[in-house]
Amino acid sequence: MSTTTTVSAQQLVEQALALTTLPTVVHLTERWEANLRWAANALTTNGEMHSRTLTVVATAPVQGGTAVGTVSQEVTEAAEVAAVVAAAEQAARSGPPSEHAAPLVEGDRSAAFDEPPATTGIEVLARVAEGLGTAFAAAGTSGHLLYGFAEHIVTTSYLGASTGLRLRGVQPTGRFELNGKTADLSGSAWVGAPSRDFTDVDVVALYGQLQTRLGWAATRIDLPAGRYETLLPPGAVADLMIYLLWTANARDAEEGRNVFTAGEGRTRLGERLAPLPITLRSDPTAPGLETVPFVDALQSEDGTSWVFDAGLPVPPTTWVSDGLLTELVRNRAHAAATGQRPTPPADNLLMSADGPQDAGAGATLEEMIARTERGLLLTCLWYIREVDPERLLLTGLTRDGVYLVEDGEVKGAVNNFRWNESPVELLGRITEVGRPESTLCREWNDFYNRTVMPPVRVPDFNMSTVSQAS
Repeated sequence: MSTTTTVSAQQLVEQALALTTLPTVVHLTERWEANLRWAANALTTNGEMHSRTLTVVATAPVQGGTAVGTVSQEVTEAAEVAAVVAAAEQAARSGPPSEHAAPLVEGDRSAAFDEPPATTGIEVLARVAEGLGTAFAAAGTSGHLLYGFAEHIVTTSYLGASTGLRLRGVQPTGRFELNGKTADLSGSAWVGAPSRDFTDVDVVALYGQLQTRLGWAATRIDLPAGRYETLLPPGAVADLMIYLLWTANARDAEEGRNVFTAGEGRTRLGERLAPLPITLRSDPTAPGLETVPFVDALQSEDGTSWVFDAGLPVPPTTWVSDGLLTELVRNRAHAAATGQRPTPPADNLLMSADGPQDAGAGATLEEMIARTERGLLLTCLWYIREVDPERLLLTGLTRDGVYLVEDGEVKGAVNNFRWNESPVELLGRITEVGRPESTLCREWNDFYNRTVMPPVRVPDFNMSTVSQAS
């Protein structure tokens, strides 16, 4: 959707608040996007988009507590605001009491609130397009076909509340995905990269990684299902740790509904999850991974409601420290009920084995390969689904390259597998953690883009069955 309007985002927020008769939060997002797509060594499409989404969260006293009504709609004109406010207030007045109810966050008007939205355009991808031209020529010479896309999204959030709170947050998000195939389509490999502005995406170097992997695929090796020593690259580790964080809900743990429960209302906080000094943390100020520093999303992936917490500052939080589980996710309502602090997670995740101050230590993936007597090297995980919440047992497929390593060298590509593993149990079995790096996960990169993860060695990764996926 592309919108053009002379009414500013701030004016729409203030108009909505002026129309409210209930305690209300108004959230308006301006989203600008630019993208490129390519197939079979040729650019296919490019485009720019702009949209505005207005969300009104009204709260109302009802029998038994406070109800909430939330209505979202893309808007282009000021005349559309009144209908959104009315619908939210009607939903609140007719709704049941919310178990997440808390007073709305108070605050003042931030000076940044008056600034215009950040934008992007197709020019941000000019360097990518130039690199693709070079990569296409090299791929044609090598008999490879390249497919993929690059997108840059800049979202500016304007948050206003009837308490006086006015905040503005800007979140740039970029991702680059490149899939390479052999001419007969029998071999396939994938690489990806996150970026805030695409000045750090080296397309030619990324294609060089694909060339190496497609070269490995020239030798095909069939292996049966079983438990194998496995090297997981940073992107695959990110997919697993993201799901761990998504399920780290304190209330579910206390009520016995997730892997972090210890029964009888207790949680596993303070329990050792990993023998290695692994740290897993989120920080809205992490260099290169900066996120909006206040609660901006109204619902998290674990089901936690943040509608009453909009605008709450997001602190740095360490979820696992020195291998110990140190924190779980909780909103203000649950924090107040249990006498603990609220822990809204930042929209990033960092893992290391030497603490946050020494995240550059450890071996590279290439060095870990050179030390492998016999094992598997994965490229990425795919189609991840939860099987057993009590263990956080996940299942999924391997995709775009599984390779056999023997005596420190990659010998060839093996068949794909279905795997079954729990990220929490894996933490307890990891025997080596490499050097963390900024990475793009494969499965969840639509939802989670900012991660720093290490490669890891697992002595007995469970490849449960052979898969025919290609």
